[in-house]
Amino acid sequence: MLNNDDEAKKALLLGIGLDNQDGHKRVTRGDNFYLAGGSEETHERMTETVIKFNEKLARKGKHLQELSKEEFRDMMREAEGK
Repeated sequence: MLNNDDEAKKALLLGIGLDNQDGHKRVTRGDNFYLAGGSEETHERMTETVIKFNEKLARKGKHLQELSKEEFRDMMREAEGK
């Protein structure tokens, strides 16, 4: 059973691309993520990474806020292909 503290805990992946040169405003939102900015290539890479991350998260049956720092770091590295 969740108490009020557990219910209040939420997490969000935030990606901000700073290499936009074409003036196009790119924003992508999804379950537990918000991506803004970047060149077309950068934004696409951020999107692919968070989608892979969310797939890994779903396979583990966990929510973002339930991950330890180590789990988060490992899963993000895997999603990035590193």
